[in-house]
Amino acid sequence: MKLKQTETGQKHMAQTNSLNKLQNLELSIQLSLSGLSFCVLNRNFNSVIHLHAITFEKKLNPLQLLDRLKALFDTKKELSKDFTKVSVIHDNELSTLVPQAFFNEDCLADYLKFNTKILKSDYITFDTIFTNESVNVYVPYININNFIYDKFGAFTFKHVSTVLIEHILRIEKNSETNKVYINVSQDHFEIVVTENSKLKLYNTFTYHTKEDFIYYILFTAEQLNLNPETLNLVFLGDIIKGDDLYEIAYKYIRNITFGSRQDAFKFESKPKTNHSNFTLINNL
Repeated sequence: MKLKQTETGQKHMAQTNSLNKLQNLELSIQLSLSGLSFCVLNRNFNSVIHLHAITFEKKLNPLQLLDRLKALFDTKKELSKDFTKVSVIHDNELSTLVPQAFFNEDCLADYLKFNTKILKSDYITFDTIFTNESVNVYVPYININNFIYDKFGAFTFKHVSTVLIEHILRIEKNSETNKVYINVSQDHFEIVVTENSKLKLYNTFTYHTKEDFIYYILFTAEQLNLNPETLNLVFLGDIIKGDDLYEIAYKYIRNITFGSRQDAFKFESKPKTNHSNFTLINNL
């Protein structure tokens, strides 16, 4: 894709754009139907200078999500910069993993239709996850992609599970301890199970109550013959010790720890915890 360029006769605008380029700013955006977040990295100083998250009052549809994103760009001066790199994370349940050896790009819809409700009009794409030789087939929010391209030109995008799996497998490289990772969001969570540093399972679940939350975790453990008394559960994302989700998990599972993004960034806008914003920041 070619980057669109516009000319301006205003000298101060040219100076501002040059300054932004010198700052080497990178933008990461994560979007779901229940919320969105973004952060801005000054690559020259390895510093995250802006970090912002919005939780919607109710679950939106993709058109409403685009409206909220447009409103954010209209109101947040942090998003008016000239970025050297823009990355988008699509956070939805419309994805499936395929072993790379069996992947055929002509069969994208076939891979998804067995476990995901898709429309004929849906745009389907894929990410290659080299760390475990798999391909992640998914439906991005194409209206979001079109908006971002019109605004910035060329950019990169991935599915949230791609970022999550890549970084968990990097953390678990050479590990001999089996782990169950739970990446918590407001109304859904991703679960990644590793065994001897390899990916054993990925899935995502929507929950409405804390009882839903623990049910899906215990159900997954049962299907994999994992004993709740001995399994190692690692929380990421929007969860802290003492909240309702943590407390009900600890009622059934004793070995609970919190993960870490393991980034080396400095932060002007501090994340809530070392395990929050795991995919958003790791996508920088």
